[in-house]
Amino acid sequence: MASSSAHQLSAAQQAFYQENGYLLDLPPIYTPEQMAEISADLPQLLALLEPGETSKDIREWHETSTYLYDICMNPKIHDLVEGVLGPNFYCWASSFFIKEPHSTSTVGWHQDAYYWPMTPHNSVTVWLAFDDVDAVNGGMKLIPGSHRGGLVKHERNTGTDSVLSLQLADGTDFSSDSAIQFQLKAGQCSLHDDRAIHGSPANPSDRRRAGLTIRYSGINVQNDLAVNPNFKTYLCRGTDTLRLNPVGTPPTARFARPSFKAVSVEEAGTR
Repeated sequence: MASSSAHQLSAAQQAFYQENGYLLDLPPIYTPEQMAEISADLPQLLALLEPGETSKDIREWHETSTYLYDICMNPKIHDLVEGVLGPNFYCWASSFFIKEPHSTSTVGWHQDAYYWPMTPHNSVTVWLAFDDVDAVNGGMKLIPGSHRGGLVKHERNTGTDSVLSLQLADGTDFSSDSAIQFQLKAGQCSLHDDRAIHGSPANPSDRRRAGLTIRYSGINVQNDLAVNPNFKTYLCRGTDTLRLNPVGTPPTARFARPSFKAVSVEEAGTR
């Protein structure tokens, strides 16, 4: 798929991202027809889940499934990411966040970087909408500018419906009143900084809310293999002159699950 100048960030978009920690209203990555085809194949991936697993256990399956790898390596996505990370970056993670209709599951307020044993902070998350996403079906919310305040304390809380047990500690000084509601059409994506505070409510609607998160980092970002020993990078743009992390081999099968179980965000969040 050829790269398109329409997906290269303008100076104004880059400045907005640096100030606010997110970007919305980006040109679609996939047409409605293309996204419908991709979504139609999703059940084949879900069929690989084992008893007791859910869609949130599909983590790093881009390493074994071209179905996901090809999305992660889409040049249109890379154009957007290059506008944030610069010309040399890699992909290292992907995961699904699927809320079925009438789901009570939430995602508590958190910062991605708190979970990840990686330094320095130079990563961006792409959230690709498989369905139309809005306030009605549990779309994500984000606190603009919260990435500029550094990491804040998180704590484990199992008394909620959040799919993440590790979230912002009670009493953390931030106001959810300033949160921006994300709205995306199927095939669109958003970008957010790894330190931006964000979360999402339940989905009381009759519509599914499915999204694929893809994580990209500059080549200067190093993973702690003692915490996440299965970490692998897939160079997207430029050259990796630093070689700080293991390099993965692109998959060949359309649908396949890894032989290992990826470290969950709760397991990685050891701070």
